[in-house]
Amino acid sequence: MSGSGAADCRPFKSLKNSALSARAYMSFELLGIGTTTPQHSIEQADAAVHAEALSCSAVSTDQQRRLLPILYRRAGVKTRHSVVLESSTNGEMARQTFYPPATSDGDYGPTTSHRMEAYETHASALAISAVSQALQDGNVNADEITHLVTVSCSGFSAPGFDILLMKELGFSPDVSRTHIGFMGCHGALNGLRVAKSFTDSNPEARVVVCAVELCSLHQQYGWCPDKIVANALFADGAAAVVGKQATDPAGDRWKLACSGSTVVPDSEEMMSWRIGNHGFEMTLSPQIPDLINATLRNWLEHWLSQQDLTIEEIGCWAIHPGGPRILNAVAEAAGFDEGLLTPSREILAQFGNMSSPTVLFILKKLQAENAALPCMMLGFGPGLTIEAALVR
Repeated sequence: MSGSGAADCRPFKSLKNSALSARAYMSFELLGIGTTTPQHSIEQADAAVHAEALSCSAVSTDQQRRLLPILYRRAGVKTRHSVVLESSTNGEMARQTFYPPATSDGDYGPTTSHRMEAYETHASALAISAVSQALQDGNVNADEITHLVTVSCSGFSAPGFDILLMKELGFSPDVSRTHIGFMGCHGALNGLRVAKSFTDSNPEARVVVCAVELCSLHQQYGWCPDKIVANALFADGAAAVVGKQATDPAGDRWKLACSGSTVVPDSEEMMSWRIGNHGFEMTLSPQIPDLINATLRNWLEHWLSQQDLTIEEIGCWAIHPGGPRILNAVAEAAGFDEGLLTPSREILAQFGNMSSPTVLFILKKLQAENAALPCMMLGFGPGLTIEAALVR
């Protein structure tokens, strides 16, 4: 657990008031953040009713039928948005026809090909909306963008949503494109790391990071507790950030100072995300919270010490809400007050787990609330991987 893969940001303290600080300390200045979701949403109790027709067959036991809505209630989600919905919960059940009820125990729903057709149809609109908001929020023109970093683990197509986004928003065809695929819920943190690398090497660079996930396209049929938990958590959304190299380390804008990463040894089977014949299949071990509790603090203390910081000096936390138990494990491992989990819990309740964009929804919320800095961003993914980013 000693390796960190971190960019050293210690010069921030020692050079904060120095005329040399702009050159000696490079960070990615967050100019604007945009977030968006599909038009229609579903309340969690409504989603559980829909799920029964997919997860509980004629041979399902009464115990399974009773357990399913309990698993949905325990997910910490109140509402979720999805591209497959044709109406929202509003006094009557939300409507969708993408997932027909199972006709037999061997019916696993739409094929992966059909699901990817839906991904290609819907991903670009969400990306365009999120990036448009980020540009407007940052007062940046589309023709200023030099680099585009896209993030997604829930679908594939080529040409991808990056091409359509550039065309629709008027980006130069010469924009450098980088795609970060299939890295899971921490993908946006990887995207921010790449963006910072671009701006560190080129002070004229203006970079957009756009994370788009359509997790609801991977609803799994049949009775499998791991998959039902995933069905109860995941949702659709997109988020984007536009930024540049910071020229004033003491300025008011939030800045990505550095990032760190570690893979927990011998944890490969704890979480997986694999392509199946009927969507992408998630496995989530119930041991993940215990593993986070046992390993996170030592690594986090070591990494923060390289930045001349302690856990107690972190002002706010943007923790990817993989689920209520994961949030609880982070708070217990790090030893901070439960109240610091509130932003992550509120985003989970309002939007569900949207995979990679979710942590940017939380970051935007913290900015709007003028939360105390520094901010620690954390995400977890297959590996088991821990990704961190420090915002000052």
